[in-house]
Amino acid sequence: MRIHLAKQFNRGVTLVEVVMATVIIAVTGAAVISSINYGLLVIRIARENQRATQVMLERLESIRLYSWDQVTNNAFIPDTFTEAYAPSGSTNAQGVTYFGTMTVANPVFSGTTPSYAPLMRQFTVTLQWTNGGTIRHSRSLTTYVSRDGEQNYVY
Repeated sequence: MRIHLAKQFNRGVTLVEVVMATVIIAVTGAAVISSINYGLLVIRIARENQRATQVMLERLESIRLYSWDQVTNNAFIPDTFTEAYAPSGSTNAQGVTYFGTMTVANPVFSGTTPSYAPLMRQFTVTLQWTNGGTIRHSRSLTTYVSRDGEQNYVY
């Protein structure tokens, strides 16, 4: 014995299947688009961090070429500075602005202070920037400069 279903019932089942398939495709598509957006955000943050490291290294490497008189002169090295993500871009396309500070101090040693301590300075560069108006970032880098350091060997 065979059971025949009415044509109207078959059409209803087909409509339900189409609606369910559409929902599954929509959810899958939204997940793919969301993961692409997240991947682009991670890449942008990595690029901004890389540029921040480049700016900090640039500042500290230039310090290494100063004479000892310039290093110990508080007025010679600026305390604050700004740098753009893409400085060669047009005014509206320079991207994130990095706000930097440079601190110069006598180095701090744990335990006994060595005799050469007055002949050294500690430089710390700190950058702060805001990503997309919501995420705040801060990075810092420290180096030491001595009176008889690399700057004496530059021709």
